[in-house]
Amino acid sequence: MGEIVGAGLLAHVPTIVLPEADRLELNEGKEITLVTGLQELREDVFARDDYDTVVVLDSHWATTVEFVVTAQQRRAGLFTSEELPRGMCRMPYDFPGDPELARNIEKFADRHGTWITAIEDDHLPIYYATINLWKFLGEGLPDKRWVTIGVCQTGDMEDHLRLGRALADGIAATPGRRVLLIASGALSHTFWPLRELRDHESSDPAHIFTPEARAADHERIGWFKEGRHDKVLDTMDEFWKYKPEAKFFHYLMMAGALGEQACVARARQYGEYENSIGTGQVHLWFDRPAEGWTGTGLPKSPRTPHSRS
Repeated sequence: MGEIVGAGLLAHVPTIVLPEADRLELNEGKEITLVTGLQELREDVFARDDYDTVVVLDSHWATTVEFVVTAQQRRAGLFTSEELPRGMCRMPYDFPGDPELARNIEKFADRHGTWITAIEDDHLPIYYATINLWKFLGEGLPDKRWVTIGVCQTGDMEDHLRLGRALADGIAATPGRRVLLIASGALSHTFWPLRELRDHESSDPAHIFTPEARAADHERIGWFKEGRHDKVLDTMDEFWKYKPEAKFFHYLMMAGALGEQACVARARQYGEYENSIGTGQVHLWFDRPAEGWTGTGLPKSPRTPHSRS
């Protein structure tokens, strides 16, 4: 039986992969702690041997009629971002996938009333919400498998929770798997307009788009540190006012896999809460509690619809 052994809500902003000199120039001569935070997280978690597969819940990959999970034996190539090719240009990547896990996740779509397809096409695009984190957390660890699942732009909160439930069941059905989940994306996510944004490139949270968005982010960071996933989930209507990246679907998929409102895992923060041209960014890591993600040893929510509706 497979299991989820750790999970994180991690920032993937383009600045983390810029050359150090460029990062310092943008940030008033100081290193951004999103970089040092990932370096510390690699040392503490990803450099260990107690997991074999990483599943990235990618807020940049938006599908339309179904959820898609990557099922290639291996993914390798050069990545240039269509969004910021000046800063993310010809970045090499090379890592094994996990087709068995991908197929097992796909098998649980019907049980949870959703649509999931495992795709093994070698030409399937890859996005920097996956690549940037792999560069810090996976590069140089050639035996670690990486799999990506995209958000679905026609889905809502319930759809993404259902995906998470299917993900948990697919992991449990894969013998021996020990999986880390990464919800790759931001908190509040409103950019400064083009003619203004170069005045707001510093990582200082004073540059978050509004004080209200900054306060909403801090409130949720506090709840995560207390293990109050129930409060985060129960106030999503309020948080959507501040336009979290991808409607926070990356986190909702992770929450669905960890037990939703019943999840009691407390976050530890790596680096500081920082700005990226108006958006709120943070690295939060959740170790699996000794008593299980829900405090009962159960890996997921008991809500498991058996038909699509």
